[in-house]
Amino acid sequence: MSTDAHGARRRTLLRGAAGLALGAGLAGRSAFAAERLPLVKPPRLKPGDTIGLINPSSAIYERGPYELATETLQAMGFRVREGAHLRARHGQFAGTDAQRAADVNAMFADPGVNGILALTGGSGGNRILPLLDYAQMRRNPKVLAGFSDITALINAVHARSGLVTFHAPVGVSEWNEFSLRHFRGVLVDAQPITMRNPQDKGDLPAPKEDRIQTIRPGVARGRLLGGNLAVLSALCGSAYLPAFDGAILFLEEINEYIYRVDRMLSTLKLAGVFDRLAGVVLGAFTNCTPGDGNYGTLTLDEVFDDYFGTLNVPVYRGAMIGHIRRKFTLPLGIEAEVDATAGTIRLLEAAVA
Repeated sequence: MSTDAHGARRRTLLRGAAGLALGAGLAGRSAFAAERLPLVKPPRLKPGDTIGLINPSSAIYERGPYELATETLQAMGFRVREGAHLRARHGQFAGTDAQRAADVNAMFADPGVNGILALTGGSGGNRILPLLDYAQMRRNPKVLAGFSDITALINAVHARSGLVTFHAPVGVSEWNEFSLRHFRGVLVDAQPITMRNPQDKGDLPAPKEDRIQTIRPGVARGRLLGGNLAVLSALCGSAYLPAFDGAILFLEEINEYIYRVDRMLSTLKLAGVFDRLAGVVLGAFTNCTPGDGNYGTLTLDEVFDDYFGTLNVPVYRGAMIGHIRRKFTLPLGIEAEVDATAGTIRLLEAAVA
């Protein structure tokens, strides 16, 4: 065989191998993206039920937050059971990965526990995802709730088991009347409630706080999915990110420079998440600033316009989601209707059985 013929044959084989590898990769990705499990709703919470406290992420170093969370849940009418490793510490984490995962698995396995609430967020929740028993979660559905770094847990559990999970206050959150009303409405009363920002004007002619901004008007319906932007974008490329086809994506963030917010949104865009959405709800982006010395940076308005202004789906900003005092409780996987002009999220069905 001539050198030219040998080279041509080698290039053909290489192209064929590359094509097979790419095809296998795409097939695997498509298979996962298509793996949308049947929805499983957990039983609603009732007065007298036992709430299991877990800490899948960062350690808490003082006794006060444990006592406050327990007293708060008891005042809400629940019994409280601490995870075996709730007060453990391993570096900045609330115990080793194995300990934190064991508490999650044990709470789902315990027939005496009716709901599971994260004590706090922080970081490290994504480390325990491969250690969780998702089949057991599907067999023993229970309310699982939290926010911030708990975004990793509630999205992975929903993606891998089909269980409806909840973006809600954590144990150490401020359980004010607004947050408590939404938590009870969704999880105790089992109501398909409508969530809207408070209209507290005080003595002003127009409300100054908790305002919404319509980026793209319109009404959309789809499954609610989302959470903290940094945590959600870090799940891209893994088997723990839900399929976003036809979904309403909600996002929130805290303490990130604007260029990092831009980078994380770019990650979701490059992963194809934005191409599949029916609508977007942006919550609080608390203390997300240009940072010292960052002259000429884009504003958050401009970043959001860049990513969502031409998306051709309804988008609004300012919903009561995130690291703020008053919070909605949002069920992942439940159908909702979003009105980007009115700034409302209306559940179309009960989130609990």
